[in-house]
Amino acid sequence: MKIFTSQSQKIGKIGEDIAIKFLMKHDFSILETNYTKKWGEIDIIAQKNHKFFFIEVKSVSRSLVSTVSENIEGDGNVIRETENDYQPEDNMHPWKRKRLARTVETYLISQRVGNVEWQFDVLLVYLDLKTKRARVKVIENVIL
Repeated sequence: MKIFTSQSQKIGKIGEDIAIKFLMKHDFSILETNYTKKWGEIDIIAQKNHKFFFIEVKSVSRSLVSTVSENIEGDGNVIRETENDYQPEDNMHPWKRKRLARTVETYLISQRVGNVEWQFDVLLVYLDLKTKRARVKVIENVIL
């Protein structure tokens, strides 16, 4: 079991726990959490309707983000209001995607699942630690 010492690690753990509850509420079976290899880690591996889901969880607390809102104006532009315009999904760098792709491939080979349908999703968890509420946003089918 991992021991989380920094505030960001604790926020990440809370976010992962919320993501697991969210997925279970939506009829996903959780197969593994924190699947780790030297070259990468997958936060959650789940299954639903015979399809595998590899999920990266990105969490941010209200103490780090002053306002989190998205509004679509009439012209189709999305306005994001955050402190320093930070969004948790901004941490999905190309090198991280490459490492995640290798980790997904390793998992599929090690489990000998053969030719199975799968997808990679990112779950964004916005935490308000004062009110103990969270909001989850799903970005589906991220290309690795």
